[in-house]
Amino acid sequence: MGLSLLAYLLLAITGGWLLYGRSNSEPRPAWLRPLHYTIGGTLVALVLLLLAIGLVGTVGHYGSLGHSAHLPIGLAVVGLTLVSAWSSTQISPSRPWARSLHLSINLTLLFGFIAVSLTGWSVVQKYLP
Repeated sequence: MGLSLLAYLLLAITGGWLLYGRSNSEPRPAWLRPLHYTIGGTLVALVLLLLAIGLVGTVGHYGSLGHSAHLPIGLAVVGLTLVSAWSSTQISPSRPWARSLHLSINLTLLFGFIAVSLTGWSVVQKYLP
């Protein structure tokens, strides 16, 4: 989870840099956008890996799912992450709605990460001896 949060923080920094440069008509470094996309792809992979680990671990330990609010919140975070990734591919001059959608989803994702971290902490406490 820590790597996912780090990736989210790095995305916020690089995305903020992209937005700042765009807003002030400043040229951006050629490596910045590919770096932002790479970190975004890494975040998607990490979130899907955490989903798989959580599902397998919970079913393996309890035999079923749905023992806490962590599952629906986690699924919401996975969904938001995937929609954010999709919306990033839609950003273009002909689709001005995509950038605002991407930014709105990412702000919502911040609250999702906070909620999934808090509920995940209580789940992890059940596993510890």
